[in-house]
Amino acid sequence: MNWEIPGYAAAVLMGLSLGLMGGGGSILTVPILVYLFGMDAVTATGLSLFIVGATSGVGLLSHHRQGNVQWRAAAAFGLASITSVYATRHWLVPALPDPILRAGAATLGKDTAILGLFAVMMLASAWRMIRGRQPAPAVAPVQHNTASLLLTGMGVGLLTGVLGAGGGFLIVPALVLLARMDMKQAVGTSLFIITANALIGFLGDRQVHLADHIPLLVPFLALAVLGILAGSMLAKHVDSRHLRPAFGWFILAMGTYILMHELYTLNG
Repeated sequence: MNWEIPGYAAAVLMGLSLGLMGGGGSILTVPILVYLFGMDAVTATGLSLFIVGATSGVGLLSHHRQGNVQWRAAAAFGLASITSVYATRHWLVPALPDPILRAGAATLGKDTAILGLFAVMMLASAWRMIRGRQPAPAVAPVQHNTASLLLTGMGVGLLTGVLGAGGGFLIVPALVLLARMDMKQAVGTSLFIITANALIGFLGDRQVHLADHIPLLVPFLALAVLGILAGSMLAKHVDSRHLRPAFGWFILAMGTYILMHELYTLNG
Protein backbone atom coordinates (compact mmCIF):
# COMPACT_ATOMS: atom_id res chain seq x y z
CA MET A 1 0.00 0.00 0.00
CA ASN A 2 1.20 3.52 -0.83
CA TRP A 3 1.29 5.47 2.45
CA GLU A 4 2.27 8.83 0.95
CA ILE A 5 -1.31 10.14 0.62
CA PRO A 6 -2.10 9.46 4.32
CA GLY A 7 1.29 10.98 5.09
CA TYR A 8 0.47 14.24 3.33
CA ALA A 9 -2.97 14.30 4.99
CA ALA A 10 -1.22 13.92 8.34
CA ALA A 11 0.87 17.00 7.50
CA VAL A 12 -2.29 19.09 7.86
CA LEU A 13 -2.93 17.52 11.26
CA MET A 14 0.66 18.29 12.28
CA GLY A 15 0.21 21.97 11.43
CA LEU A 16 -3.17 22.05 13.17
CA SER A 17 -1.58 20.66 16.34
CA LEU A 18 1.18 23.30 16.30
CA GLY A 19 -1.24 26.17 15.79
CA LEU A 20 -3.75 25.00 18.36
CA MET A 21 -1.51 23.56 21.08
CA GLY A 22 1.97 25.02 20.48
CA GLY A 23 3.44 21.57 20.14
CA GLY A 24 2.90 18.14 18.71
CA GLY A 25 4.53 19.02 15.40
CA SER A 26 7.53 16.76 15.75
CA ILE A 27 5.49 14.23 17.68
CA LEU A 28 3.61 13.75 14.43
CA THR A 29 6.29 14.63 11.88
CA VAL A 30 8.92 12.10 12.97
CA PRO A 31 6.48 9.15 12.99
CA ILE A 32 4.97 10.29 9.68
CA LEU A 33 8.38 10.36 8.01
CA VAL A 34 9.48 7.06 9.57
CA TYR A 35 6.31 4.98 9.31
CA LEU A 36 4.54 6.48 6.28
CA PHE A 37 7.46 7.66 4.12
CA GLY A 38 9.90 4.92 5.13
CA MET A 39 12.79 7.11 6.30
CA ASP A 40 15.41 6.08 8.83
CA ALA A 41 15.19 7.83 12.21
CA VAL A 42 18.29 10.02 11.77
CA THR A 43 17.07 11.42 8.42
CA ALA A 44 13.52 11.82 9.76
CA THR A 45 14.69 13.73 12.85
CA GLY A 46 16.83 16.03 10.68
CA LEU A 47 14.06 16.83 8.19
CA SER A 48 11.58 17.19 11.04
CA LEU A 49 13.65 20.07 12.44
CA PHE A 50 13.36 21.99 9.17
CA ILE A 51 9.67 21.20 8.61
CA VAL A 52 8.60 22.07 12.14
CA GLY A 53 10.79 25.18 12.27
CA ALA A 54 9.40 26.60 9.03
CA THR A 55 5.80 25.75 9.93
CA SER A 56 6.09 27.16 13.46
CA GLY A 57 7.46 30.43 12.09
CA VAL A 58 4.21 30.97 10.19
CA GLY A 59 2.11 30.19 13.26
CA LEU A 60 4.24 32.49 15.42
CA LEU A 61 3.15 35.53 13.40
CA SER A 62 -0.51 34.79 14.07
CA HIS A 63 0.00 34.25 17.80
CA HIS A 64 2.13 37.41 18.07
CA ARG A 65 -0.76 39.44 16.65
CA GLN A 66 -3.00 37.91 19.34
CA GLY A 67 -0.55 38.98 22.09
CA ASN A 68 0.26 35.41 23.09
CA VAL A 69 4.08 35.66 23.06
CA GLN A 70 5.96 36.54 26.27
CA TRP A 71 9.24 37.67 24.76
CA ARG A 72 11.31 37.92 27.98
CA ALA A 73 10.69 34.31 28.96
CA ALA A 74 11.13 33.24 25.34
CA ALA A 75 14.54 34.95 25.19
CA ALA A 76 15.86 33.26 28.36
CA PHE A 77 14.55 29.82 27.46
CA GLY A 78 15.43 30.18 23.78
CA LEU A 79 19.03 31.31 24.25
CA ALA A 80 19.89 28.25 26.35
CA SER A 81 18.03 25.78 24.17
CA ILE A 82 19.40 27.13 20.85
CA THR A 83 22.99 26.77 22.06
CA SER A 84 22.33 23.28 23.34
CA VAL A 85 20.45 22.04 20.26
CA TYR A 86 23.11 23.25 17.82
CA ALA A 87 25.91 21.53 19.75
CA THR A 88 23.88 18.35 20.07
CA ARG A 89 22.98 18.11 16.40
CA HIS A 90 26.42 19.11 15.15
CA TRP A 91 28.60 16.96 17.40
CA LEU A 92 26.67 14.51 19.56
CA VAL A 93 24.24 12.87 17.11
CA PRO A 94 26.90 12.04 14.46
CA ALA A 95 29.05 10.54 17.22
CA LEU A 96 26.37 8.13 18.46
CA PRO A 97 27.37 4.52 17.65
CA ASP A 98 25.10 2.18 15.70
CA PRO A 99 24.12 -0.11 17.29
CA ILE A 100 23.89 1.75 20.58
CA LEU A 101 24.10 -1.45 22.59
CA ARG A 102 24.82 -5.09 21.88
CA ALA A 103 24.33 -7.75 24.57
CA GLY A 104 24.66 -11.30 23.28
CA ALA A 105 22.07 -11.85 20.56
CA ALA A 106 20.18 -8.68 21.51
CA THR A 107 20.97 -5.48 19.61
CA LEU A 108 19.65 -1.97 20.26
CA GLY A 109 19.97 0.00 17.03
CA LYS A 110 20.43 3.77 16.82
CA ASP A 111 17.02 4.29 15.18
CA THR A 112 15.17 2.22 17.80
CA ALA A 113 17.01 3.96 20.65
CA ILE A 114 16.11 7.43 19.33
CA LEU A 115 12.45 6.57 18.77
CA GLY A 116 12.22 4.77 22.11
CA LEU A 117 13.64 7.80 23.96
CA PHE A 118 11.27 9.98 21.96
CA ALA A 119 8.29 7.95 23.21
CA VAL A 120 9.44 7.88 26.85
CA MET A 121 9.83 11.67 26.93
CA MET A 122 6.38 12.05 25.41
CA LEU A 123 4.84 9.89 28.14
CA ALA A 124 6.60 11.81 30.93
CA SER A 125 5.50 15.14 29.45
CA ALA A 126 1.92 13.90 29.03
CA TRP A 127 1.75 12.84 32.67
CA ARG A 128 2.79 16.30 33.86
CA MET A 129 0.26 18.00 31.60
CA ILE A 130 -2.62 15.74 32.62
CA ARG A 131 -1.92 15.58 36.37
CA GLY A 132 -0.15 18.89 37.02
CA ARG A 133 -2.19 21.64 38.65
CA GLN A 134 -3.15 24.67 36.60
CA PRO A 135 -1.49 27.76 38.11
CA ALA A 136 -3.88 30.27 39.59
CA PRO A 137 -4.30 33.47 37.59
CA ALA A 138 -1.77 36.07 38.73
CA VAL A 139 -3.01 39.43 39.99
CA ALA A 140 0.44 40.99 39.42
CA PRO A 141 3.05 40.45 36.71
CA VAL A 142 4.60 37.00 37.06
CA GLN A 143 8.28 36.90 38.05
CA HIS A 144 9.81 34.13 35.96
CA ASN A 145 12.51 31.95 37.47
CA THR A 146 15.27 32.78 34.98
CA ALA A 147 17.71 30.16 36.31
CA SER A 148 15.09 27.42 35.97
CA LEU A 149 14.21 28.59 32.47
CA LEU A 150 17.89 28.55 31.42
CA LEU A 151 18.53 25.07 32.84
CA THR A 152 15.32 23.68 31.38
CA GLY A 153 16.13 25.31 28.05
CA MET A 154 19.49 23.53 27.95
CA GLY A 155 17.83 20.20 28.69
CA VAL A 156 15.15 20.77 26.06
CA GLY A 157 17.83 21.74 23.54
CA LEU A 158 19.70 18.49 24.19
CA LEU A 159 16.58 16.40 23.71
CA THR A 160 15.50 18.49 20.72
CA GLY A 161 18.80 17.81 18.99
CA VAL A 162 18.73 14.07 19.65
CA LEU A 163 15.04 13.57 18.90
CA GLY A 164 14.69 15.99 15.99
CA ALA A 165 11.79 17.60 17.80
CA GLY A 166 11.00 21.28 17.97
CA GLY A 167 10.37 20.55 21.64
CA GLY A 168 6.81 21.84 22.00
CA PHE A 169 5.75 18.78 23.96
CA LEU A 170 8.47 19.68 26.49
CA ILE A 171 8.44 23.48 26.16
CA VAL A 172 4.71 24.01 26.71
CA PRO A 173 4.64 22.09 30.03
CA ALA A 174 7.83 23.88 31.14
CA LEU A 175 6.36 27.32 30.43
CA VAL A 176 3.09 26.43 32.15
CA LEU A 177 4.72 24.86 35.22
CA LEU A 178 7.91 26.95 35.60
CA ALA A 179 6.96 30.31 34.10
CA ARG A 180 3.35 30.05 35.33
CA MET A 181 1.96 31.04 31.96
CA ASP A 182 -1.60 30.70 30.80
CA MET A 183 -1.87 27.88 28.26
CA LYS A 184 -2.48 30.23 25.34
CA GLN A 185 0.57 32.32 26.25
CA ALA A 186 2.62 29.13 26.57
CA VAL A 187 1.44 28.06 23.11
CA GLY A 188 2.45 31.36 21.47
CA THR A 189 5.78 31.60 23.33
CA SER A 190 6.50 27.97 22.53
CA LEU A 191 6.16 28.62 18.81
CA PHE A 192 8.96 31.20 18.94
CA ILE A 193 11.25 28.81 20.82
CA ILE A 194 10.33 25.91 18.53
CA THR A 195 11.06 27.97 15.42
CA ALA A 196 14.48 29.03 16.69
CA ASN A 197 15.37 25.60 18.11
CA ALA A 198 14.34 23.64 15.06
CA LEU A 199 15.97 25.84 12.41
CA ILE A 200 19.22 26.30 14.35
CA GLY A 201 19.28 22.58 15.05
CA PHE A 202 18.82 21.83 11.36
CA LEU A 203 21.66 24.20 10.44
CA GLY A 204 23.86 22.19 12.77
CA ASP A 205 22.95 18.91 11.07
CA ARG A 206 25.83 17.52 8.98
CA GLN A 207 23.97 14.45 7.65
CA VAL A 208 20.66 15.64 6.15
CA HIS A 209 20.49 17.84 3.03
CA LEU A 210 17.29 19.55 1.84
CA ALA A 211 18.13 19.17 -1.85
CA ASP A 212 17.74 15.41 -1.54
CA HIS A 213 14.12 15.69 -0.35
CA ILE A 214 12.56 18.60 -2.29
CA PRO A 215 9.75 16.50 -3.92
CA LEU A 216 8.50 15.52 -0.47
CA LEU A 217 9.16 18.80 1.33
CA VAL A 218 7.27 21.20 -0.95
CA PRO A 219 3.79 19.63 -0.67
CA PHE A 220 4.36 18.60 2.96
CA LEU A 221 5.25 22.15 4.01
CA ALA A 222 2.37 23.69 2.04
CA LEU A 223 -0.16 21.42 3.76
CA ALA A 224 1.42 21.92 7.19
CA VAL A 225 1.23 25.71 6.80
CA LEU A 226 -2.48 25.45 5.94
CA GLY A 227 -2.93 23.39 9.09
CA ILE A 228 -1.10 25.79 11.41
CA LEU A 229 -3.02 28.81 10.08
CA ALA A 230 -6.29 26.97 10.76
CA GLY A 231 -5.08 25.93 14.22
CA SER A 232 -4.01 29.46 15.14
CA MET A 233 -7.46 30.75 14.23
CA LEU A 234 -9.19 28.02 16.24
CA ALA A 235 -6.99 28.81 19.27
CA LYS A 236 -8.81 32.15 19.62
CA HIS A 237 -12.05 30.34 20.42
CA VAL A 238 -10.86 27.47 22.63
CA ASP A 239 -10.76 27.74 26.44
CA SER A 240 -7.14 27.33 27.59
CA ARG A 241 -8.27 25.23 30.58
CA HIS A 242 -9.39 22.57 28.13
CA LEU A 243 -6.28 22.76 25.95
CA ARG A 244 -3.81 21.64 28.62
CA PRO A 245 -5.29 18.21 29.49
CA ALA A 246 -6.29 17.65 25.87
CA PHE A 247 -2.70 18.21 24.82
CA GLY A 248 -1.55 15.80 27.53
CA TRP A 249 -3.87 13.01 26.38
CA PHE A 250 -2.86 13.57 22.78
CA ILE A 251 0.83 13.19 23.66
CA LEU A 252 0.07 10.12 25.80
CA ALA A 253 -1.68 8.36 22.93
CA MET A 254 1.09 9.08 20.43
CA GLY A 255 3.87 8.15 22.86
CA THR A 256 2.21 4.87 23.77
CA TYR A 257 1.84 3.91 20.10
CA ILE A 258 5.48 4.68 19.26
CA LEU A 259 6.81 2.87 22.34
CA MET A 260 4.73 -0.24 21.67
CA HIS A 261 5.76 -0.25 18.01
CA GLU A 262 9.47 0.00 18.83
CA LEU A 263 9.25 -2.68 21.55
CA TYR A 264 7.49 -4.97 19.09
CA THR A 265 10.20 -4.30 16.49
CA LEU A 266 12.94 -4.90 19.06
CA ASN A 267 11.43 -8.22 20.17
CA GLY A 268 10.57 -9.24 16.60
